[in-house]
Order: sequence, then C-alpha cells, then structure tokens
Amino acid sequence: MYEVVIRNGYIYDGLGSNPYIADIAILNGIIVAIGKIEDEALNVIDASGYSVSPGFIDLHTHSDLSFLIEPLADSKLRQGCTFELIGNCGRSDGGPLFGEAFDLTSERLETLNFTPNFTLTGNYADYLNLLEQKGTLINIAGQIGHGTLRTSVIGSGDTNPTLDELDNMISLLDECLDQGAMGFSTGLYYAPGNYSRTEEIIKLCNVASKKNKLYSTHMRDESDYSIGLRGALEETMSIAQISGVKTQVSHLKCIGPVTWGQADILLSRIDEMRRGGYDVIADQYPYTGSSTMLAGAVFPRWVQAGGRAEALQRIEDPALYDRLKKDISRNFYRRGGAGAISIAQCPDNREFDGLNLEEISDVMNCDPEDAAITLFKGGTVHVIAHSLKQDDVDKIACHPYVCVGSDGSSIRTEGPLSVGSPHPRSYGTFPRFIKQYVREKKMLSMQEAIRKMTSLPASRLDLKRRGSLIVNNWADIVIFDPEKIDDKSTFANPHQYSVGIKSVLVNGHIAYKDDIVNTEHRGKIIRDNND
Repeated sequence: MYEVVIRNGYIYDGLGSNPYIADIAILNGIIVAIGKIEDEALNVIDASGYSVSPGFIDLHTHSDLSFLIEPLADSKLRQGCTFELIGNCGRSDGGPLFGEAFDLTSERLETLNFTPNFTLTGNYADYLNLLEQKGTLINIAGQIGHGTLRTSVIGSGDTNPTLDELDNMISLLDECLDQGAMGFSTGLYYAPGNYSRTEEIIKLCNVASKKNKLYSTHMRDESDYSIGLRGALEETMSIAQISGVKTQVSHLKCIGPVTWGQADILLSRIDEMRRGGYDVIADQYPYTGSSTMLAGAVFPRWVQAGGRAEALQRIEDPALYDRLKKDISRNFYRRGGAGAISIAQCPDNREFDGLNLEEISDVMNCDPEDAAITLFKGGTVHVIAHSLKQDDVDKIACHPYVCVGSDGSSIRTEGPLSVGSPHPRSYGTFPRFIKQYVREKKMLSMQEAIRKMTSLPASRLDLKRRGSLIVNNWADIVIFDPEKIDDKSTFANPHQYSVGIKSVLVNGHIAYKDDIVNTEHRGKIIRDNND
C-alpha cells in the first residue's frame, strides 16, 4: 500500500515538457510510480482539474532565523514553496559568528522584540543542527555570507584583510562548506562587503568552485552608486571567469532612472558568458518595488564604516552633516524619490510602518533627509523603494536563464514574524509569477514558468533528486488551481496569504491541504546535493 496517491492531476514535470494527466504514487517520501495507479493508499488526493508540479524552489531568501523564531512560519509553504536557500546577500545569521558578527545577529533578534529560546554558538554546524532540532515546514539549505565571514574575522571597518586574515576567512569558509553549507554569497553593495576588493572575492570563490558550490551575489551596484550596474555585472563576470565558480546574480534589476531600459544589455551579457562556457544565470522577483535596510538604500558607505557606533558618531559631527545630507538626497533620487521610499519595519516607531519618507518628514516637521537620519538613529529600519520599471521587470522575468527568487522570508500573519509592513514578496512571489506571466500577460507557457521555479533553481545547487517529478525523486509537490492561483499580499496590506494552492507535499508528507498546515514539520536541512 502506498502512503499517498495523487490521482488524475495535470502533471508538469518541471523540466519544461508538455503536461499530461496521470497519477503519482508515493512511498517513504519518494515518488515510486507515475501513470495509472490502481493500488490503495493511506491518503488519496483527487487532483482532477488541478495542476501538479514539483514544489517551488526559492533560491533567494532571508529566512535564516525564521523557523527558530516561529516554527509555523508558513508564508512560503502556502504559496507552494517546498525549499528555501538562505544565507543570501552576504549575510548568514547562523554562522560563522564571532565578535562583531555575533553582536549583529543578536541585534537583529532584538529588533523583533523577541526573546530567543535558543542559543547560537557561532559554529555553522551547530546552527544547522539547531534548525534540524527545531524543525521546519519546508526544506532548507544554507550559504555562508561574505559579510558575516568578513565581520567575524576583521570587523566591519573599511579595510583590507591581512594575508593571515584572508587565510583565516578562506579556512573558515572551507570548514563551513564541509559542514553542510551549499554555497557562498556576497553583498558587495552593502557594508562591509562594499569595502572588499575583487581579488578578495576571487580567492574565496576559488574555495567554493573547488567544492562545486554555488556563488550568489548581490552585486556591487544596481544603479550608479559606485561602479554602476554594468560595471558591477562585469566584476561579477570576471569573478566567474577567473575562479570558474557557478554564479548566481541575485535579484537582477535596474534601479532608478539612470539604469532604466538596460535589461536587454544585462541579459545579453549573461547569454554571452553562457556561450563561452561559464555557468552564470540570475534570479528575480516579479515586483517593481524592492526592499532593503534604510542604511543600505540611502546612507553612503563612508558613514557606515566601522559599524553602527562609528556611524552614529559621524552623523553627530557638524562638519560632516551637510555632506551626509547631500549624499542621502542623491540616493533618494536613485530610489525614485523620498515619496517612493516607504517604511517596512521601524521597531523604534511602529506608527511609521507603511508611511513613506515624505509623509514621515511632514510628521517630524523636517525635510526627508533629516527624517531618514532620525530614523537611522533609532535603530535598524527596513524600507521598500518603488524604483523599477515594469518593462525591465518583464524582460528579465521571461529570460530562460532567470529563475524566480523571492528575496523574502518565511513569515506569518500572526506572532513575532507578523510585525511591520513587509514587502509582499514573502507572501506572494510564486503565485504572482504564474498569475502575471502565464494567465494575464501570456508571456510564458505554464511549463516554462514552472521550469523557472523548479528544475532550473534545483540545478544551481546540483540537487540530484529534487526539482522534477520523476520516479525516485523526493516527493516535493504542489497542487494548484491554474485559474485561481493568486497573490493577495499587497504593499498596502502585505500580511495576506496566497490562494489557489490546494495541497503541498514536502518529502512525501502532506504539509498543507485545503487551508490547513500540518504542524509535524517534515522539512529537512539539506547539507548534500544527493539529499
């Protein structure tokens, strides 16, 4: 007897093949048969009239602490995701954590007004074990963040590592990859990654390349903050060429008026690299608004060197204040103006959540630059900036070597992860992609959209048994109504789950069915591409 049989579903295999109607039999978490299945099962799911696909794989997330804080963080599960890759943009909150890096993760927990019932030792293997012990609703794999690694070894200053410090970083990365990290990420746009030279990243990518691990990068620029969007892409390509590392360009986008209309140029460069034999692709979320920290969006990096304490000292220096305001004003323009930048989370002033900087400046009776500085003084603030053009978003979304990645987290509509006014991508990325590009705009076939959410991201981590519906693969499966799948989360009202998902299976177990979440936590911590 089978554990689960899914009957009469319209099956998309995840590989881009044409769909067909069949049954799927599952035993011990594995797909054991596909076809006409007569045998009985403990659980039968009637998928007549529904689409059946591999579970969606979110290759770009920031759920490093989500399931430690709230074991029922279900915003990704409810949109059909069965797998998340964490540790992106150069930040891995689980490790390695030493010195300043440990303090920064502790501060992030404090901004949620959350008292941890767990202990982070700083050791990456301990972190993975802790995640496993706490349990997750979906499968999780992790990456080591360059910013976390760098801060652990040399701190947050604008400085280059000594040879001994660089050797220490290389050794730590090598150790963490052996402990189960599936990749290495950079956030070269952010402090302290922004202070590093290209050769530092190449040496670290050499480690990832030798172990066939993924390199994910939030590039040094996505507008004209420093070397420009195209310059940042060229740096990324140089790193890929010299190190040979498998490269993932994170959330490919064109921020602000200076870069609008450059999507074709970026995609052509990726195509050129691939023709040259380099394994480079990108990911993207289907929204015209982005989200990051207030400091990352509008504060110049010279202010942030050395960490928050030194930044606050510089802000209080009258000789630097006018320069700071001018830099913030220029960065407002890059992000679409102060009115286009709204607050996602302001722990020190929750009444500002959801308001934009122009509105907040009116409340404070000051200009938007002063308002931003005041908010920064109060603590870590997250913002949403509406600074992308739909035409660029559409072109990037439809490219065959761009997969879907939310850049969000597993959160929930209640409890400690329901605070603030977050970007709707954490609740709606994958249903939105299908609704927008398959059903409404008809720019992609359903099988191509699903490939970009399943087998394509699975290939980045070289996952041997996930991302496609074939016999002997793990039964990570989503069953959805193609006419009703929809993202309900909006910028104005983000805490809303997606709809149109009938059932989600994680490792062969029913994790979600008919609006009910299974609390047994069947997700796995993935340390190896064979798992």
